[in-house]
Amino acid sequence: MRAILPIFVAASALVAPVRAARATDVTVAGLFPGKAVLVINGAAPRTMSVGGKPAEGVRVLAVDAESATLEIDGRRERLMLGQASSARREDPNAQAVLTADATGHFFVNGTVNGSGVRFLVDTGATTIALSQTDARRAGVDYQAAQRGVTQTANGTAAVWLVKLNSVRVGDIELHNVDATVLSADLPVALLGGSFLNRMEMRRDGDSMVLRKRF
Repeated sequence: MRAILPIFVAASALVAPVRAARATDVTVAGLFPGKAVLVINGAAPRTMSVGGKPAEGVRVLAVDAESATLEIDGRRERLMLGQASSARREDPNAQAVLTADATGHFFVNGTVNGSGVRFLVDTGATTIALSQTDARRAGVDYQAAQRGVTQTANGTAAVWLVKLNSVRVGDIELHNVDATVLSADLPVALLGGSFLNRMEMRRDGDSMVLRKRF
């Protein structure tokens, strides 16, 4: 498939192992003095105070400007803003099934750091590529990351090389995934090589099945 945008950024080869499963899904959606806004098991966000009453096995132990320290089902964990603590046990049969649109492109809804993102599968892209809007929504501090330049149809554009805490498509979730944030207009995020290279991809007519290889 032809790349939608040329992205010439060398991706890091370091990939952290997936964490062991926990019984509860938690995403840190907001941080305030003494309080954290948490999404627990996909429910509506709730504001919880440090030392307050636990909810669904989750207690807030501490909060600072960048993170919340939580007790999740008896386990202590520090999560950054936008970071998700996945409770789903790794399923060896986990997959994502995509269907091509009328133009032959594969679009799929997924999440980055627990935030919803619309992806276009692009095997020509070196990494996942996000717009600045998608990156901000997912809590990615891209402006503090390594900056580079790429060429687009409208000239050069700034790019930032970042690590995403989590990326989920279908039943598949990866952690510490390389991505590029572009200053140029990007109507849809690109699901590129930093995710796809870790997949077994099978195409059958208008359907594509992704299965995690490692």
